[in-house]
Amino acid sequence: MATSRPSGRTFPADFAFGSATASYQIEGAAHEGGRGPSIWDTFSHTPGKVLNGDTGDVTADHFHRVAEDVAIMKDLGLDAYRFSVAWPRIQPTGSGDAVAEGLAFYSDLVDRLVAAGIKPVVTLYHWDLPQALEDAGGWSDRQTAYRFADYARIVARALGDRVHTWSTLNEPWCSAYLGYASGVHAPGVQDDERALRAVHHLNLAHGLAARAIRAELGRDTPISVTLNLHLLRPETDSPADVEAWRRADTIGNEVFLQPMLEGRYPAEVFADTAHITDWSFVQDGDLDLIKVPVDILGLNYYDDAVVRHGTPPVGDGGPGPDGHGTSSHSPWVGCEETEWVHRPGPRTAMEWGIHPQGLTDLLVGLARRYPGQPMAVTENGAAFYDEVVAGRVHDQDRIDYLHDHLDAVGAAIEAGADVRGYFVWSLLDNFEWAYGYDKRFGIVHVDYPTGTRTLKDSARWYGEAVRTRSVVPPVVA
Repeated sequence: MATSRPSGRTFPADFAFGSATASYQIEGAAHEGGRGPSIWDTFSHTPGKVLNGDTGDVTADHFHRVAEDVAIMKDLGLDAYRFSVAWPRIQPTGSGDAVAEGLAFYSDLVDRLVAAGIKPVVTLYHWDLPQALEDAGGWSDRQTAYRFADYARIVARALGDRVHTWSTLNEPWCSAYLGYASGVHAPGVQDDERALRAVHHLNLAHGLAARAIRAELGRDTPISVTLNLHLLRPETDSPADVEAWRRADTIGNEVFLQPMLEGRYPAEVFADTAHITDWSFVQDGDLDLIKVPVDILGLNYYDDAVVRHGTPPVGDGGPGPDGHGTSSHSPWVGCEETEWVHRPGPRTAMEWGIHPQGLTDLLVGLARRYPGQPMAVTENGAAFYDEVVAGRVHDQDRIDYLHDHLDAVGAAIEAGADVRGYFVWSLLDNFEWAYGYDKRFGIVHVDYPTGTRTLKDSARWYGEAVRTRSVVPPVVA
């Protein structure tokens, strides 16, 4: 893959260069420390749900290798580390008293990060819902949002002001639509009405948790949320293509952006989904609870997309992170006549297109829509087929990818977007959800049988970018 942008763009001194991970994808120790089962434990152990029958039982074994992993981050010079807390490691059934061992694990991790000069960025939910809560209805049940607020309060009390930024949810789009509509993610449900209930209850959970954290730690506690907003474009300016785009944009983006930042739902979504639900699960006062000041709007970006009017083929969930697995049921609820245009060009091992300009466009567009709203790119990265050869992993494609996307962030900053940080996905190779261990996103290679870590060339390149605070040439000696 040839790079498409010049190198050398620089970043402000306070710009945070970081990396990101998720608890179920790296921790392992599934049955240790009092941890209870999550929906992903159940899903991954269900035959046929995950490629090759892989599970997250051990994965990168971060639970036992935390000291080694923090040392790697320190050697790379990272400013920040975004990690998620496993809810079932804190409350095995999603409610009740906290497990002391679970809290101690994350407290130790935070202490190690602080000692290494790395800012801890905590995500409270990255998809590992306690199974007991799913048994009671999961995110389609309103009470889950209140249980989440209780859990947020417990973690906030335990970790306190040692945490630099608190993020409530990671990609609620995936939790709602991949979990409850297409069913390619845990809990594997295919029910459009439940998916829309989940949308609202995830929004509510965000607002309730943010309020719980600030009630515990103070009104100035930095709060964030991470959305995988879809940069969509209509194929043509025909009314049919524009309407197909509008429906996808509404259900994919606006049902999260508008409640969280504006305190309302887009009126169009009620008409678009009237054949599915009457939205009576939205209660008086909910939107006031959902809208809270967000110090950092986190954005995960992997690809943009072009849509048109048409009937999507069975199993087409669209490009980008929406396509984790195939299903006979679309995650795009209410978009029965929206078809994704599959464009030629370079692709990652996930078969996602490579379009760094889309990241600039997304950031600049949001900056114009929400003037003064600080943002961060909380995930960006690529899977390629990596091999260790003579102790090295020469992943030039990933270096090129990161170079162009980091440069795209710099371009957005120069265009006026208030972007405070960039987090590479991911620090480590890990359990890639429905793809199991077939896809590697890490800048650090993990040999799963032994747990051995090997810095890829991309890690060395990123460390130099951090050191110089610039987009260095995509070359590693």
